[in-house]
Amino acid sequence: MNKTRKTSPIIAANDFFVPELCQPEALLSTVLLAELLVFVLVLAEPMLPAFDWVRLALTSLFVQWIVLLSSALLCRLRPLLARLPAMWAGAACCALVVGLTLGCTAVAEYYDLGGPLQRDGEVNLYLRHALISLIMSALLLRYFYLQSQWRRQEQAELRARIESLQARIRPHFLFNSLNSIASLVVTDSGKAEQAVLDLSDLFRASLARPGSLVSWSEELELARRYLSIEHYRLGERLQLQWDVDDVPADLPIPQLTLQPLLENALIYGIQPRIEGGLVQITANYSDGIFHLIVSNPYQDGEQRSSRGTHQALANIDARLSALFGPQASLSVERRDGRHYTRLRYPCARPTQEARAL
Repeated sequence: MNKTRKTSPIIAANDFFVPELCQPEALLSTVLLAELLVFVLVLAEPMLPAFDWVRLALTSLFVQWIVLLSSALLCRLRPLLARLPAMWAGAACCALVVGLTLGCTAVAEYYDLGGPLQRDGEVNLYLRHALISLIMSALLLRYFYLQSQWRRQEQAELRARIESLQARIRPHFLFNSLNSIASLVVTDSGKAEQAVLDLSDLFRASLARPGSLVSWSEELELARRYLSIEHYRLGERLQLQWDVDDVPADLPIPQLTLQPLLENALIYGIQPRIEGGLVQITANYSDGIFHLIVSNPYQDGEQRSSRGTHQALANIDARLSALFGPQASLSVERRDGRHYTRLRYPCARPTQEARAL
């Protein structure tokens, strides 16, 4: 129970509708919106024959001063505000911005930093600034709240979609692995027992975080366990060539991506041949893009059932698109007597996407 209480504020802060305004992207957007507000305020004044650049500069300085102070304070208080209900947190944010606005107005009045600005009375000036800051902060917070709700719904739909696609892969993988083990029961019970243990460990790893991303090292270990099971059945007919040393161990990859590609390569490239063949796995990571190529022997004119292949590739392609967007791609190519399956997607290190899901 104590552990839950300690972690709950962190979870609330991550889901809080007010973004981290101290981040460069959010801070830049806020500053640009504030400058747009400055232009609106200056243009709302009576138009003079010559544009008052001094008025623009002083107003910009005043507004940006409030925006930067508000962003810094909200960023510091964000974990505390996240513990409140959304309505009270929004009211507290508005009150904080209005308070800072009135404070900055008082400082500007005390040191006479207003320059040639016309003032009919301090009460009206304070009221005007308070109303402007209240309206603008309320509108901005409302935008943040709607954006947060949309993002939360999108993530929920994404998780449901990925878990659905992941569930379609597991039965297909399980049935093929059990068939491989069944072929060993009569010929070598010891190897069959070891294969069952490998399958148990493999499924324990694959079921740990369904529908999420894992590190490349975990996915590679998952694939090697599958290949060890198939090696019991295929023996020397199965030859492997790995070229994956350039891939960082912590690089994120959708769970059960490499294994279905290897499964297709074995079923349609190695199993039909008496002599077997070579399966090549090549992977590299450069300029923020991950590339993976799995190739197996292929001869033109071969008759094969492609339903399983298409289903596995369609699932992988759908998961890549859901997780990494339109820049992710999966393609197949046949040339020089080999079948190539290629996938690529942009990703960052470490596995930050896995934590986001």
